[in-house]
Amino acid sequence: MAAIEPLLRVERLTKRFGGLVATDGVDLDIMPGEVHALIGPNGAGKTTLIGQVSGELRPDGGRILLDGRDVTHLPPHRRSHLGLARSFQITSVFADFSVLDNVTLAIQAHDGHSFRFWADASRDPRLNGRGETLLQAHHLDARSSALAGALSHGERRQLELAVALASQPKLLLLDEPTAGMGPEESQQMIARLKALRGRFGVLLVEHDMETVFALADRITVLASGRVLATGDPSAIRNDPAVRAAYLGDDDDVAA
Repeated sequence: MAAIEPLLRVERLTKRFGGLVATDGVDLDIMPGEVHALIGPNGAGKTTLIGQVSGELRPDGGRILLDGRDVTHLPPHRRSHLGLARSFQITSVFADFSVLDNVTLAIQAHDGHSFRFWADASRDPRLNGRGETLLQAHHLDARSSALAGALSHGERRQLELAVALASQPKLLLLDEPTAGMGPEESQQMIARLKALRGRFGVLLVEHDMETVFALADRITVLASGRVLATGDPSAIRNDPAVRAAYLGDDDDVAA
């Protein structure tokens, strides 16, 4: 039986900003359908790593393989067409467009149609039907005609996730999906992400440990741009080096 190849493979990835080494020879694998969390203290290199994987930052060394293809030097839009989607820590929806228009724009982009004909495409029943189906899955169908700028913070995060999934990705990069949410909204987002498990690979950057341990199949810990440890949640919880560098020794971490 042939071994399953990683969906994402990062090899010796290095990025420098002047004298600062933000990622220092990072190795990382994400398997198909896996939720892989990336954690670490502020300044550990998480955002820089995500930027390199998404194509927004060019590495100074190493390489990135997506589904077996070397994408190290491809721009973000090329990676998107190969199956990579990203949500940001700060919501990035079109505030002056309706909720439905935000999703149908993303569907249109994935289908390869020009935005020049958006006025006609926005009335396309096929696009709108697919958009409504996606909004129903994210419990936003009742808000489809509302302007995205009028949504609550939690609703915007749900919309951003729907927009990312409109491209039918193989790999989803999630940057702080519960940032700025209250407890109820956070639990709703966690439940939604749990419902999506196994459909695609996920690289999750998250500070909230409750979210990390609720979702992750494996966790990689960064410290000073280097991989400190990789393992399942139980192994990471009980790794003395991880606890000392990041998690601390609080009882709630070990619970």
